[in-house]
Amino acid sequence: MQNRKFTNVIIIKIAFMALISIAIIATLQSCARKITFLPSSETPAAMGKVKIKKDNNNNYNISINIEHLAPSNRLQPPANTYVVWIITQQNETKNMGQINSSSSFLSSKLKASFSAVSPTKPVKVFITAEDNGAAFYPGGRVVLTTKNF
Repeated sequence: MQNRKFTNVIIIKIAFMALISIAIIATLQSCARKITFLPSSETPAAMGKVKIKKDNNNNYNISINIEHLAPSNRLQPPANTYVVWIITQQNETKNMGQINSSSSFLSSKLKASFSAVSPTKPVKVFITAEDNGAAFYPGGRVVLTTKNF
C-alpha cells in the first residue's frame, strides 16, 4: 500500500514537471511571431514572411524576407521603390523604410529583405509600390499585405 502511494506521488510529480516543460517551450516559441503575406494580384509570384519580436527595451524588431519579388520598375505602371508600412495598435500608419532587393545576375530567385525597429506594436504590415521612398502616406498600390494580427 505504501509503495502504491509513493508511486502515485512520483507519477504526479513527473506529470507536473512535463506540464511545466511544455509551458516553458510554448512561451519560448511564442516570443517571435511569424506572419505570412497574403497572395497578391499585383505581384502574384511574390511570397514572404514577417517576423516580429519584442526586445528587452519594449521595442518591436520587424524582419521581412520575400522571394520572387519583381523589381519595382517592372511593375505596370513602374515604380521607383517598395516601401514597408505598419499599422500600429493606435491605428497609425507609419513608413518603416524601403526594401532592399537582390536581383543580381546570378540570383535564381528575386529576393528582398527588410529590417527595422518600432517603438509601437504593429498589428498589420503591408508593402506598397511608390515613386518616393520617403512618402508620408501609402499610395494606392499595395503589393503585399498581412492580415491583422
